[in-house]
Amino acid sequence: MRLGVDAMGGDYAPEAAVLGAIEACNAVSGNTTIVLFGDERQIQEIIQRENRLLPNLEIVHTTEVIAMNDNPTSSFSAKSDSSIVVGFTHLKAGKIDGFASAGSTGAMMVGCMHVIKQVDGIIRPTIASTIPTVKGGKTLLLDVGINIDCKPEVLYQYGIIGSIYSREVLKNSNPRIGLLNIGEEQKKGNNQTKAAYELMSESSDFNFIGNVEAKHIFSGEVADVFVCDGFVGNTILKEAEGMYAAFKSLGVKGIDFLDALNYENEGGTPVLGVNNCVIIGHGCSTPKAIKNMILQTEKTLKAGLVEKIKETFCE
Repeated sequence: MRLGVDAMGGDYAPEAAVLGAIEACNAVSGNTTIVLFGDERQIQEIIQRENRLLPNLEIVHTTEVIAMNDNPTSSFSAKSDSSIVVGFTHLKAGKIDGFASAGSTGAMMVGCMHVIKQVDGIIRPTIASTIPTVKGGKTLLLDVGINIDCKPEVLYQYGIIGSIYSREVLKNSNPRIGLLNIGEEQKKGNNQTKAAYELMSESSDFNFIGNVEAKHIFSGEVADVFVCDGFVGNTILKEAEGMYAAFKSLGVKGIDFLDALNYENEGGTPVLGVNNCVIIGHGCSTPKAIKNMILQTEKTLKAGLVEKIKETFCE
């Protein structure tokens, strides 16, 4: 297995990306190789400073970087030798099995949509995030940012995609799919959620349990998958990050649930509904977060998630 990593992506790149990759080299499976895309001189300087023997690490030299404030679409075309563009080129050619970056989310999505493209039958791909529960498990929230406005049909497909992820990665045999809303009653919500409810309630594609409220996300008792548009999902995700920061500033320690809220422990989130494994990390990723982003890529590939989504939508 070959895992591609954008060494130039993120607020602290290439330092954090390379250090995280070095740590991941000892944590991935024995047959896994990590391939770093970026400026070879800078990467080698960090590796030599750390004085580590890394037989399962390779470098693909690139000369350009798509910065966080670059226009994603125009820079993807203009910077053909950037770490993100070259990474996607290798992914499409089958030279790597998955690609992960903490760099420009916009540029990563351009690569997803225009290079490897979405799975046939999927209206819009999504990014999902796992949320820890007080019971020690995880729920899945999607979408968390790339589709701010969603048609009911898109939310319906999120139910299918979320069910596959929950079953194959989180190991829930019959995932409970809930539609995130302002109340549990069938008639609650706006036009979007009301129409989505009608579609989802008649589905045999997943185990729909009805409307669910945001207070249920952390309990683990009501639903395994929470479906919503990217505006709502991203707001919840950022609130969870803020809650972790608030408790940390208050000196709260030693609680497993709070530790699990730390984004560093998850590392990244998969883009679901595209033809290859792509993982997007947090822009401010630390070496620990990069390491876990790489491990998340390997975990997603081992679960065969992309293939199972293809089987469902292309049958």
